[in-house]
Amino acid sequence: MEILNSDALPSVQAPSEYFTGTVWLDQIAVATAPSGVRVVRVTFEPGARTAWHTHSFGQVLHVLAGVGRVQTAGEPVRTVKPGDTVLIKPGERHWHGAAPRFTMVHLAVQRAGEDGKDVVWSEHVTEAEYHAT
Repeated sequence: MEILNSDALPSVQAPSEYFTGTVWLDQIAVATAPSGVRVVRVTFEPGARTAWHTHSFGQVLHVLAGVGRVQTAGEPVRTVKPGDTVLIKPGERHWHGAAPRFTMVHLAVQRAGEDGKDVVWSEHVTEAEYHAT
């Protein structure tokens, strides 16, 4: 067993290469092989969001606070609130973030592959895509 000291993994601002707006990442757990499970608390300021992306093994999002938006390619934008859990299938192209006037905090759980990668990033979500209802 290992106990991770919360001081060992400080908050970092998410890179603008993969996120629009201000987003903070707090690593909760980064398991080594063979598990590869990663848990991150993500805090989005109003209007902030990820770029389009996929996860080879899928992803689970659990909303802790605020109001958010999620979208899978080809589907409508959906609103999520505290207590909601979003199950994203392996390889499913999607994005997620805060609603326009609200912050949103969620836990993101995904598994890294043998190569250590847990996400494949694509282009930024456009304003039209973000505001579509």
